[in-house]
Amino acid sequence: MTEPRATVRLQFHPGFTLDDATALVDYFARLGISHIYASPLLKARPGSSHGYDVIDPTCLDPELGGEPALRRLADALHHRQMGLILDIVPNHMAVDNGNQWWQDVLLWGAASPYASFFDITWHSHDEFMRDRLLLPILRDDYLTTLKAGEIRLQFDAAAGSFQVCHFDHRLPLAISCYPALLQDTGLDALTRLADRCAALEDEFDAQSIATDIRQELAAIAWGDTARAIDQALQRFDPGSAQGCRRLHELLERQHYRLACWRTANDEINWRRFFDVNELVSLRSELPQVFEATHAKVFELVAAGLVDGLRIDHIDGLANPRAYCRRLRRRIQRLLPDPRQHFPIYVEKILAADEQLSGDWLVDGTTGYEFMNRVSLLQHDLNGQAELAELWHSLSGRSADFTEEARAARRLVLDGSLAADLETLAQALLRLARSSLASRDLGLGTLRRALRALVVHYPVYRTYTWVCGPSAQDQRLFEQALAGARRELGSNDWPALAQLQRWLGGEPLHASPAGPRRRFQRRLLARFHQLTAPVAAKAVEDTACYRSAVLLSRNDVGFDPQRFSATAEEFHAHCSEQAERFPLGLLATATHDHKRGEDARARLAVVSEHAPWFGIQVRFWHKLAEPLRSLVDEQPAPSPADELMLYQTLFSSWPLELDPEHAEGCAAFVQRVLNWQQKALREAKLRTSWAAPDSAYEQACHDFLQRLMTSREGTELRRALAHAVNLAACNGALNSLAQCLLRMTTPGVPDLYQGCEYWDFSMVDPDNRRPVDYHRRRHTLDQPVSPAELLQHWRDGRIKQWLIAQVLDARRRQPALFSHGDYQPLALQGRHANRVIAFCRRHGQQLAISIVPRLAAPLLGDSEQPLIPAERWDDTLIDLPNTPLVSALTGTAVSSGPAVPLGELLASMPVNLLVTAKPQEPTP
Repeated sequence: MTEPRATVRLQFHPGFTLDDATALVDYFARLGISHIYASPLLKARPGSSHGYDVIDPTCLDPELGGEPALRRLADALHHRQMGLILDIVPNHMAVDNGNQWWQDVLLWGAASPYASFFDITWHSHDEFMRDRLLLPILRDDYLTTLKAGEIRLQFDAAAGSFQVCHFDHRLPLAISCYPALLQDTGLDALTRLADRCAALEDEFDAQSIATDIRQELAAIAWGDTARAIDQALQRFDPGSAQGCRRLHELLERQHYRLACWRTANDEINWRRFFDVNELVSLRSELPQVFEATHAKVFELVAAGLVDGLRIDHIDGLANPRAYCRRLRRRIQRLLPDPRQHFPIYVEKILAADEQLSGDWLVDGTTGYEFMNRVSLLQHDLNGQAELAELWHSLSGRSADFTEEARAARRLVLDGSLAADLETLAQALLRLARSSLASRDLGLGTLRRALRALVVHYPVYRTYTWVCGPSAQDQRLFEQALAGARRELGSNDWPALAQLQRWLGGEPLHASPAGPRRRFQRRLLARFHQLTAPVAAKAVEDTACYRSAVLLSRNDVGFDPQRFSATAEEFHAHCSEQAERFPLGLLATATHDHKRGEDARARLAVVSEHAPWFGIQVRFWHKLAEPLRSLVDEQPAPSPADELMLYQTLFSSWPLELDPEHAEGCAAFVQRVLNWQQKALREAKLRTSWAAPDSAYEQACHDFLQRLMTSREGTELRRALAHAVNLAACNGALNSLAQCLLRMTTPGVPDLYQGCEYWDFSMVDPDNRRPVDYHRRRHTLDQPVSPAELLQHWRDGRIKQWLIAQVLDARRRQPALFSHGDYQPLALQGRHANRVIAFCRRHGQQLAISIVPRLAAPLLGDSEQPLIPAERWDDTLIDLPNTPLVSALTGTAVSSGPAVPLGELLASMPVNLLVTAKPQEPTP
């Protein structure tokens, strides 16, 4: 099995199948990739564009080519000593007609063998919901929908079953309701079936018999029988008052309750993935669920078709540590050689002062924290105050992101995750009532204390379990507790103290063994599974769209409150990565990013030119005056939304786009319109997904259209394009620096599909557009000089060339980059703070990376992303005293102490130096 050296993330869907990827294996091999890192491949909803909406984890998705296509891809990869890393989804499945496990739960309720697979609260505190599932699928309230005839009974002749239908939804009717439909048909065969259905009292024993009944019904459902069934269904036609009443009475006998989609936030009694009603959470902590949901994955691993795993949203699981350790043990038993290493990565967002535990037995994360570190490195602290003032003065909103995040957490807890909060509060009340010491704590005080604690949680979640919290988790919990105490009145402090014992400090084994301990264990898991989605929905999906001091600091895994970091901090993180997770993934672009890696790199340039940018924004704002409109006597877009739009246009403006080119501007504006709608709705200020304000959205839409396509917007369009051109070269230099850092710091570089060219994408679906691999294959095969690439840097070939050169160096010396140590190099001179350099060493082999940072003053008005050598002035670098060559150009370079930096970066914007091969003796 090949050790990961470099991965490429591919998003599979019906328009890009496994066979499409197989056709690209040669290209990826030439680029230097060792592993394809695939999005989920198990059977998802028909037409799924991402694969995270799995409906059947026991088979591969036929729309992607199924198992035959996977075998072809695996064979092609293994033939070239490459591998396949598979993304798996242990957290949730799609609520879908094709999800047979879910359909079985709807049919049999708590008696279904799959009832325990999903995180359902069957014993609700609400008697109306006891032993029933809430299905918030109706587009309006229940009675209105019923009277409108949008809920109907239907007979599926092929399956021999009755269904409740609401548009695309097909819900099984309980077998116990069949007699009401069949008995009065006048046909002996159907009457006999009705009698058999009526006799099925014990649902645990009835399920196999029910299958026989449905098969028999399917066999006779033709001719007179079919007509009789149609006539029986007419009695439940909601078009008449009697039919509506009969249908309602029938619906009341189901194991589910139909409700308007708006009820989900307050009433839902099953845990979702975040707040998505179409995704139901799985209980993968249960052995039977773990085995059933992973059986196909284990089969693929045992067959040698999969060479690594990526675990989606690890924080959604009840006990991530136990899950990862169980997964590792199961995988190792499947390998032909137990000493063989099988990489496992977890999708985990780490806070600035949080570390991934070393005892999970995984190889690291998917690399969000690296993306954040590089971003911090490329932002100039000197620009923060001025940009914060610009944001505050124009928008009227606070520049304190922490303040925005906490407000968003409160919004989420009172809105989309209110039912999850209430479920946990009710469980805490039950626990409180079980002890004399806490019996006086009421539901209100427990709910307030819990809400405040979650609002102030500084991380996605902690991992306290049987033996209590780790030192890190204890510190993080105490931080949340302190914030909650400041927010709450003293009357609620006793409840906080109790929550500290139950949720943050007291080991589970301190509780008496038995039902109470099991209940407390479950409650603790639900607490952890609440803090994680609250963080995701509040920070990534709300606050990041409300605050825009600089949008290049608003992305998945980032803390926008931190604007920049020093080179010393970056070096410290890299040293830690080399020691703890040398094979962890390093990402700078993902399928979830909010803006492409090169869009962020360009926007980071603004931090070095904050006064200039402030002048530009105010100029743009003035030019835009005739393009705006009024909605409710307020400007549309609002000043905050307008500033976010300018930053998005500035960062994502295509390098080749002429502001006078109508067709190009029209194509670009369509992409930006998709971003705009998502940004406005995610912010939840003037509009939202739940309650769209069509007037405001239309006004913002019209503003953007006029800006990009109308004659009135010409001057503003030109001004934006001019500003982009002034910053683009500096942005490209940042991009190349980011690219080299990702490929040479400790870890495994992960390339997102298509990002070997410039990536100025926006949030999905823009970042999942089709990739022109034909052009990429063609340019990779063309011999070209670095000088020519620099001259034509706008076409993106220089980035592809840099990736290929560095990955070739990694291929030649895999141990050096996978296991080499990490040592910052000493710099001195006038511009020593504008460069970062480090050495990787493994035995006698060396690799030295040199990249500029915050180099706008040195680049100046250069037309290429190359700092003229003389501008480095007296800046020197201490290199090891050993022969070195550039891995990019093949030329020998000076070594030893005090080497002028201008020499090393004279012909290339960045450089990678490696140990020179000993020359052959002259014959």
